[in-house]
Amino acid sequence: MAFFVKSMISSQVKNLGLGGGSEESKEEGGTSDPAAAHGMTREEYEEYQKQMIEEKMERDAAFAQKKAERACLRVHLREKYRLPKSEMDENQIQMAGDDVDLPEDLRKMVNEDQEEEEEKESILGQLQNLQNMDLDTIKEKAQATFTEMKQTAEQKCSVM
Repeated sequence: MAFFVKSMISSQVKNLGLGGGSEESKEEGGTSDPAAAHGMTREEYEEYQKQMIEEKMERDAAFAQKKAERACLRVHLREKYRLPKSEMDENQIQMAGDDVDLPEDLRKMVNEDQEEEEEKESILGQLQNLQNMDLDTIKEKAQATFTEMKQTAEQKCSVM
């Protein structure tokens, strides 16, 4: 494997025009067959190449799926907070086949947030907010306001 990496690097250096090709041909013994350079038969080398291509395609598909999931999350957040839409995110979702959903843990978080918002907006949620207020403080303020108004009225009206 180390030889494979070294030969890849030296071929890249050779492609840049910086030399390095002479060492490669000396190590390979003059063969131009890549299978022989890696110590494999032609069939083994072709199978190896197929595996590498399949693995790369799988990684690329998984990466595209993750990118689409992230784009889906951004679209959802933009809708929630009424932000401008992004065409790039919509394109990523379309490229993934439009069957992209939020990851399961994020979907749970979003559903919990929606439930909390719905509770706050409902009548019961408003009543709970009233219960959280300090009623004694409200009574004291109302009494103080009433007393102040009464005193102001007594000062202006001498009949009372």
